[in-house]
Amino acid sequence: SSSSSSSSSSSSSSSSSSSKTSDILYAHVENEKHDSLGHPECAARIPAILDALENDGDGFDFLERRKGQSIVLMENTPLATVEDLIPLDIHSQNYMKSLEFFAKTRAPCQIDASTYMTPSSFEAALASIGASNALVDAVLKGKTKTAFALVRPPGHHAVVKGPMGFCLFNTAAAAVRYAQTQYPNDIKKVMVYDFDVHHGNGTNDIFAKDPTVLFVSTHEDGSFPGTGKISDIGQDEGEYTNINVPLPTGSGEKSVLEAFDTIVEPAARRFQPDFIVVSAGYDAHWRDPLANLTFRSRTYHYLSSRLKAMSKELCDGKIVFLLEGGYDLTGLPEGVKESFAALVGENSLEKTDPGLYEEPFDKAKKIIDEVRHVHQL
Repeated sequence: SSSSSSSSSSSSSSSSSSSKTSDILYAHVENEKHDSLGHPECAARIPAILDALENDGDGFDFLERRKGQSIVLMENTPLATVEDLIPLDIHSQNYMKSLEFFAKTRAPCQIDASTYMTPSSFEAALASIGASNALVDAVLKGKTKTAFALVRPPGHHAVVKGPMGFCLFNTAAAAVRYAQTQYPNDIKKVMVYDFDVHHGNGTNDIFAKDPTVLFVSTHEDGSFPGTGKISDIGQDEGEYTNINVPLPTGSGEKSVLEAFDTIVEPAARRFQPDFIVVSAGYDAHWRDPLANLTFRSRTYHYLSSRLKAMSKELCDGKIVFLLEGGYDLTGLPEGVKESFAALVGENSLEKTDPGLYEEPFDKAKKIIDEVRHVHQL
């Protein structure tokens, strides 16, 4: 609404801004044909986020920041190929080939109890990885301070030999291995922090024996898929590089920030990563229909600003956020927008307290203290 008065000031700065590094480089891959009637992982998710970002009613002027190149859209993101994925060694070649075959011959169909496949789904999953890895490139080449991949389907449940929980290929695992294989001199150790409400079992298992990847997950205890117990600490050489924090049902902002400040950050500091990948799921939001944690929209601001500060301190700010879950079409966009605000250094946008029940903080604290004890943090 006030763009006419402010455009002159931004245009004068934009001539010099082509050389400046953006605060956020983002990409969006809607994959609108990857859709199934009534399924929560629906094609409306990314458009809902983009609509919220562009609506400046809450005081966050996304379009003005686009104009001033503080926030930049990466267009025409590449499509990954199976050949690109083979050296990353995250999924068996058998699985990748059979998924392609299913897309061509069987789709639309269900490929497990909760995961659907359309004729375009195989390509949709490859498009998500292509966009995510292009953003990894941009961050590691210093073209942007932070990157955010608004992609779907999600990836963190996908295991070595198959799909699971709405996920086809593990986008976060692909980003980690892509960084390590393409930048072997610079990126030796990578940290993944997964704040999705569900345990990222696929990422957890892919890196279970890998001491070069620290995987930390805060999730709802007992929620799908039932994994991510405190005792799951990794295996063999990767022991103690998987840290799982199963928060009790009803936990919210106070609990997750306690977990972040006393587990996630100290673990990161001890590990000293060269790069950080965030599995950013927004389904721990109190509005989300699929689980029962009670994060507020602003909780994602607090988490994202902590992650940005942590990445600055530990790895020269090298961090990429990848969208995972988030199924409420109000809570998801609000949460993502809070992350964007945090990453450009603006305050939280949340104006009113949603009036939630008190969270079981004492129970959560017990779990957190137990995790700290197990991992000597």
